[in-house]
Amino acid sequence: MENRKEKPIETHEMSLSDYDISTPIQSATGLRQGLTSYGDAHFSLFLRKVFIKALGYSEDALSRPIIGVINTYSSFNPCHANMPQLLDAVKRGVQLHGGLAIDFPTISIHEAFSSPTSMFLRNLMSMDTEEMIKAQPCDAIILIGGCDKTTPAQLMGAISANKPAMHLVTGPMMPGSHRGVRVGACTDCRNNWASYRAGALDMEDIVALNDELAPTAGTCGVMGTASTMACILVALGLMPFAGASAPAVSSARLRVAEETGRIAVTLATNQSLRPQGLLQRESFLNAITVLQAIGGSTNAVVHLMAIIGRHPQVADTINLDTFDEIGRKTPLLVDLKPSGDNYMTDFHNSGGMLSLLWELKPLLHLDAMTYSGMTLGEELAKAVPLRVPHHLSCIQTLDEPLYPASSLIVLRGNLAPRGAIIKASASKDRRLLHHSGKAVVFKSSEDLSRRIDDPELAVTADSVLVLQGIGPKGNPGMPEAGLIPIPKKLAAHGVVDMLRLSDGRMSGTAGGTIVLHVSPESADPSSVLGIVQDGDVVICDAERRTLKVDISNEEIAKRQGQIRASTDAMSTERGYRGLYKRTVLQADKGADFDFLTAQG
Repeated sequence: MENRKEKPIETHEMSLSDYDISTPIQSATGLRQGLTSYGDAHFSLFLRKVFIKALGYSEDALSRPIIGVINTYSSFNPCHANMPQLLDAVKRGVQLHGGLAIDFPTISIHEAFSSPTSMFLRNLMSMDTEEMIKAQPCDAIILIGGCDKTTPAQLMGAISANKPAMHLVTGPMMPGSHRGVRVGACTDCRNNWASYRAGALDMEDIVALNDELAPTAGTCGVMGTASTMACILVALGLMPFAGASAPAVSSARLRVAEETGRIAVTLATNQSLRPQGLLQRESFLNAITVLQAIGGSTNAVVHLMAIIGRHPQVADTINLDTFDEIGRKTPLLVDLKPSGDNYMTDFHNSGGMLSLLWELKPLLHLDAMTYSGMTLGEELAKAVPLRVPHHLSCIQTLDEPLYPASSLIVLRGNLAPRGAIIKASASKDRRLLHHSGKAVVFKSSEDLSRRIDDPELAVTADSVLVLQGIGPKGNPGMPEAGLIPIPKKLAAHGVVDMLRLSDGRMSGTAGGTIVLHVSPESADPSSVLGIVQDGDVVICDAERRTLKVDISNEEIAKRQGQIRASTDAMSTERGYRGLYKRTVLQADKGADFDFLTAQG
């Protein structure tokens, strides 16, 4: 740490010695690392150079540190539509600082173009990312992604592969406009669709909104899962401060990309900053603090538990109770939808993550390491946050928060002995955070779709809507179906929120008094959620962290004995779907595959 000036980049000295079969191949850098197994290392290197030269690379180029750049472009993925421009800027940054940038593809996941759900493919993408990092001769990696499951999948894979890595997100989109009011994906997608269902918007309005809700390339422009994970990457020390919020279509985003290329070259020469060395428990505690302060997506809890589960030294030192403990002392400071009123462009213009971290300094572990080899405290000390008048900023102070504490709350009880999550800051009717009511139960997403708007449905505004069968195994893939719509006959009379609970997820852009990730899920033989029936009284008390159903232990045991989840189909189903069902963990463990965790 004594000399933090950048050192000249040393080449790998590719030369005639590579063809000298009398000398063993010693170097584990550049093209010499991870040689293909042909039984003759010198031939493997010779053949590798034959084929890489077919791309026109010179010996000089091939002697440089090789920076692998993961390209997740897809014509099905508008979140990543700016990928070509980002690749150009990243390569410029790498090559201006003495490295050789070589991009390669992995799969691309978009929320609206993934069946049955994007979460079903997150673990597959993490495997793809891990194995491609391991398989190819890279001295450092740049992971470019953005859409919700992309970033956590990349970080999961990068921690497991454990090569020096930097993240670059594609950035949030700009807001659109409808009748003079700013709108943006995807909080306004859901709010306006709810209004349309209730009859408050007509066909003309909903069609016009469809053109404006996602007006540019980039990720959702609110504090949904994509933006949440971007902020978490900065908190973890894996991305520059501006990297979380610079708009996808801005020149600032391209400058961040170029800077990321430069940083990756320095990482290639500092193997102590591999993910498993750089990231420590304090890094993740900072990430959880930021998650609570931004009113971040509930999805981030599942993703962080999966990411933590990949780290050999940190796994099992953090659990759901850690999220709740940090939440109790962390106020909500960022006024963004769905917990507030603004958009990611406003957060960026208010100073973004740099300004937020400065405000959060008393709550952070400032000795946590960052990509630069400096601590978070040292990085903050040399950076000057943007000064924005208080009334123009969407970042509040610790003294005047938007919400005093516990934006995200962990609930436990006989309904969720392993935990459940509620985003209290996004509740539309805070009275529902302490509520009891009779359950109206839907057995599956299909059952919900079939009956939710039935005029004969026995439901009142005080009912508790319960959706079963959408957990990690039960669906499979834990879809974002937890935002159970308000029954049409109630919405038409002005009901905008109800207590709702499920074993699935909801979009990070959504709001409401909604309990999610109930664990164990209803498909599990030990689940209590799976045996809840119409008319059972469900009790939720967010202040006391309680979620239970008011039936006796004897009745629970009796019902569980009558209804047991069958695992026969899971043991014989083919392909990735069968693998998923057989090996996916519950939500409290991040819904990762059991064989991919640090413990394996």
